[in-house]
Amino acid sequence: MSNHRTVYLVDDDAAVRHALGTFLSSAGYSTMGFDSAEAFLESVDATASGILVLDQRMTGMTGIELQQVLAGHGIDLPVIFITGHGNVAISVMAMKAGATDFIEKPFSNEALLSSIQGAFRKLEAQQKEHDRKYAINRRYETLTPREKEILVYIVEGTSNKDLAERLQISNRTIEVHRSRIMHKMQADNLPDLVRMAVICDIGQ
Repeated sequence: MSNHRTVYLVDDDAAVRHALGTFLSSAGYSTMGFDSAEAFLESVDATASGILVLDQRMTGMTGIELQQVLAGHGIDLPVIFITGHGNVAISVMAMKAGATDFIEKPFSNEALLSSIQGAFRKLEAQQKEHDRKYAINRRYETLTPREKEILVYIVEGTSNKDLAERLQISNRTIEVHRSRIMHKMQADNLPDLVRMAVICDIGQ
């Protein structure tokens, strides 16, 4: 269950699952249908990726309850609720718990498709940001202990002259360290380096 273009359909109405599955497949998505929250939980794990289209009122566990269980297990799937029994209280609860959208039946296929496309765009943006932060942290780990020490001072705004005095080394040595830090971190300029340092939780 690792296809990032997968839409998981959890609805106890077989006709709804079939109709939505057919429509979404024609739109280029891979779909997997489940007739209950319990059936979905038996198949999903923390590596799952995709969008969850979830009916709120089903036999057994409700959609809101499934959302809570997934959060408790660290399974972070964007959730789009669909329901014929929606009300303001349930909608607010779902959205506060992180649901991407809440669509009341009857709805058009185009409305659901638009919501799914938006959820995938958000998911892809989050993945890109995660990958970027991971790459920056990997670069930081290539710094020597001395370079990491100097980076902290750079983030604090310490000048080369003051830093040289504090560490009792020459200005030229500080300049060499700064150049190596910039190169290893792949920073275009000082503000770029500071932003990276913040991501790595360095300095202030």
